[in-house]
This record gives sequence, C-alpha cells and structure tokens, in this order.
Amino acid sequence: MIVVCGEALIDLVPAGPPATWRAAYGGGPANTAVALARLGTPVALACRLSVDNFGRQLRSYLLDAGVDLSLAVSATEPTTLAVVAFDERGSADYQFYVNGTADWQWSPGELPNVLPPGTRGLHIGSLASILPPAAAVLREWITAHRGDAMVTYDVNVRAALLPEREIYRREVRAWLDAAHVVKASNDDLAWLYPDEDPLDVARRWLDEHDLTLVLVTAGADGAVAVPRGQEPVHVGGVAVEVADTVGAGDTFTAAFLHLVELRADGFDRASLASALRFAVAAAALACTRKGAQPPTLDEVEKLLARPGT
Repeated sequence: MIVVCGEALIDLVPAGPPATWRAAYGGGPANTAVALARLGTPVALACRLSVDNFGRQLRSYLLDAGVDLSLAVSATEPTTLAVVAFDERGSADYQFYVNGTADWQWSPGELPNVLPPGTRGLHIGSLASILPPAAAVLREWITAHRGDAMVTYDVNVRAALLPEREIYRREVRAWLDAAHVVKASNDDLAWLYPDEDPLDVARRWLDEHDLTLVLVTAGADGAVAVPRGQEPVHVGGVAVEVADTVGAGDTFTAAFLHLVELRADGFDRASLASALRFAVAAAALACTRKGAQPPTLDEVEKLLARPGT
C-alpha cells in the first residue's frame, strides 16, 4: 500500500461562457491517490475532508475511485477552492482560497502512531507541504516513519501561495531532509532556481541531502531520473493531442510509484527506465482529457504497445 498525504479540494474550471465555472475534484495528493487506485495499487489518502457539501462529494468520489479513506479526518472547516485558468498550451494556472479551510488544520493527534499494515511508501506534496500548520505537522509525522517506508515528495511549486522564493526554498529543503525520492518539474526548478540548470539542481540535492533519487519531468520532452551514484536515465515524451495538463504531474508520480520497486538502497537502471517510460505514458494520457482524469492500467499498457511509443 501507498499512503498519500495532503489535500483534496475543488477546482473551479472555466466552462464555456464568461464567468461560468464547473466544479471538479482536485488537489495534487488526491489526484495522485486516484491515479494509483486506477492503476491497481492499494492506496490510502491521509486528508482532512470537510463535512460541507463539497467535502461530502469529494468523499464519495474518492471512495468510488477505490481510495482507502480510513486515515481521512472529518473536518468542520470548509473545503478549499482553486480557481483554474488555462494558457494557449493548456497549462493551468491557479488561484487558491485557503483561509480557514479544512486541508491545513492538522493536529498531531489526527495522524496514526502506526502505519497501515503493508505500507511500502509514504507520499507528500503540493500545498500541504508548504501551508501551516499542516506542513510542520505532516513533516514531523512522516519523518518519524521514514525508517518504515520509502518517502516520496512532489515539490509541485505553487508560488501564488508562497511568493517569497527564499522562504519557498527553505520549505523545500526541509522536505528534502525527510524524503528518499523527490519529483520536480522543470518549471518547479526554474522558479526555485532561475539561474541554474535543472539537472545541476537535482545533483546538488543528492549531494546535500540523504536522497536516493531525484525525478525531473519536462512535459512533452519526457523525464529524467537522477539516481545517487549513477548517471541520469532519460526517457523521451509521448506525442499526444493535449486538452490540458491538469493532473499530469500527479499521474506521473502515481504511475512511477505503481511500477517501481521502492528501495532505500538504490534502483536497478533497467527497472528505473521502465518505470519512467510507464510514468511518462500515463501522464501523456492524462493530458488528452480535460481536468484530472488519470488513466487505467489497461489504457497505459495499450499506449505503450502502440508502434513508435
């Protein structure tokens, strides 16, 4: 089982006429959990779900997707909202309404002392990794279980909520000390370190922190894995017609976790390349659909079997 920690929120997505919006289920960790479930990996989501109408809908959606909510907290605070805008490439930009909402109000007593039986991985990322008090509470809990499961961290920069670059870097560095595996996009690294090559940043992170692997995604150009003590592994992109990119990074992470053997002592290069190809293909499929709609295992395997993929 993979335990994913973090937010489940509502995305308000443009729906045709001006000032018309469609409510969609979102949040990076929730998207990752749903993607894992659709691929067939047992997954639990440690989240705080409001008892308001949006929260009840999110709970039903996650359960219907096959996500275990035994670690979810029923919260009296309202559901977090994200207003989405798209550029000409289908890339999403977000404005968040987070003040006093359910996702960030974690207290230590709401988290279990023991991980669920069979837990092989702990995953954290996105807003829950930077917003107080959730960030500190979740980081302390995950660090305490670092020896029990492989910890993965998705940087997923959201500068609208933490625009001070040095403060954001400080939060990221704290998570790098908690994680074994880190995933970041070229865009994440370009914002955090605008004057540095993304792979140089990945190598520095490996030098300065107790990490096993850094994953760097590059959109249509595929992804690179930088393992400790080994040369990078590059996998090219998969050509698809893009509807939008919502949930693509979360799908990549889930697909990688689904396929790769999580080990603290390193990764076999052939298995790493296979997991990267699988993850890139899954993310490409997510881009062909509007909103966060991760593919099933069968859909990814069919794409990979297509000549030229």
